[in-house]
Amino acid sequence: TMLVHMEDHGRYHLLGSTIDDAAGEAYDKVARFLGLGYPGGPIIDRLAADGDPEAIRFPRGMIDRTGDDRYAFSFSGLKTAVVTYVRKHPDVSAADVAASFQEAVVDVLVTKARRAAQEVGAKGLCLGGGVAANSALRSRLVEACQEDGIRPFVPSRSMCTDNAAMIAAA
Repeated sequence: TMLVHMEDHGRYHLLGSTIDDAAGEAYDKVARFLGLGYPGGPIIDRLAADGDPEAIRFPRGMIDRTGDDRYAFSFSGLKTAVVTYVRKHPDVSAADVAASFQEAVVDVLVTKARRAAQEVGAKGLCLGGGVAANSALRSRLVEACQEDGIRPFVPSRSMCTDNAAMIAAA
């Protein structure tokens, strides 16, 4: 998970990256814990459609950071919070867990991307990587861009399954 500012064609500046689990890794680990299979992203995305994203208030790791690490990401604590919650509430709806987990991930990603775009004066936001296939992230990023008056660049889902494919497309 990274936030990168494209200063010009071929010139990029890393604004922030993950310090532990990337978003996709967190999806995989949560899905594995819930016994849903691998890869976790598509499975949780489908299951979340039937759940309540506000059922459980999972933590938003590093969302309010300021200073040099304001664009760093951490999803390890979120994964631990999901495991802890499910162990304490074994009868909880898997769909609600998936939706609430996904809401936490999307909230962090979109909030930080918006802040970064505003800070650097970006004219658009581009979503990339495997997690770019996530339906909630895609729709929330497009909404945020429309609200902020910047252009969203969201690849087709077929270009989101493999980071190598994303790099080749670029």
